Amino acid sequence: MNDALAIEPAETPLTPESWGKLGMWIFLVGDAMSFGGLLAAYAAYRSSSPDWPLPSSKLGIGLTAVMTFILICSSVSMVKGLSAIKRGDQKGLVRWLALTVIFGTFFLGCQAYEWTHLFEHGAQYTGHLFWTTFFTLTGFHGMHVTGGVIYLAVMAVLGARGKFTQANHNPIEIAGLYWHFVDLVWILIFTFVYLI
Repeated sequence: MNDALAIEPAETPLTPESWGKLGMWIFLVGDAMSFGGLLAAYAAYRSSSPDWPLPSSKLGIGLTAVMTFILICSSVSMVKGLSAIKRGDQKGLVRWLALTVIFGTFFLGCQAYEWTHLFEHGAQYTGHLFWTTFFTLTGFHGMHVTGGVIYLAVMAVLGARGKFTQANHNPIEIAGLYWHFVDLVWILIFTFVYLI
């Protein structure tokens, strides 16, 4: 058959790899609605409460800025890991995923320190709607980071065992979608809860 007459398909058919991405996107859309609802509740309570404290007077902005920077760095290391396996560099993948896990673990350690410090200085989950919404939002996000750290640690172990290649990197891309979502949500929480 003449190559000039060959017709390319209009769309790429769905494959098992794209089903995985589709599934992750569906999950992330649902999760975004959960976080959106929590942020909307925070905004509603804040606007209707006459005694809502100024967040900067109750929360440590410096520590949280460091935590935010760490999560941004973790997104960069996640991108580097995906880039490494796309080039066929399995050791690079494992190295960058391990760094992403370390960044995520450091973030969780800082969050544990922050919560402990707040509780020691009188913050109570049910003491005021400010604290209720703060601990709910940051705790819900912390659970997502914990899940992401475990997820990426498993990916790193599988990568060390040679499960991913230049041709088979889609699971890393899917894990990256989740991790970037978690990082983006934190930037929103940091902005709306800590800074405004």
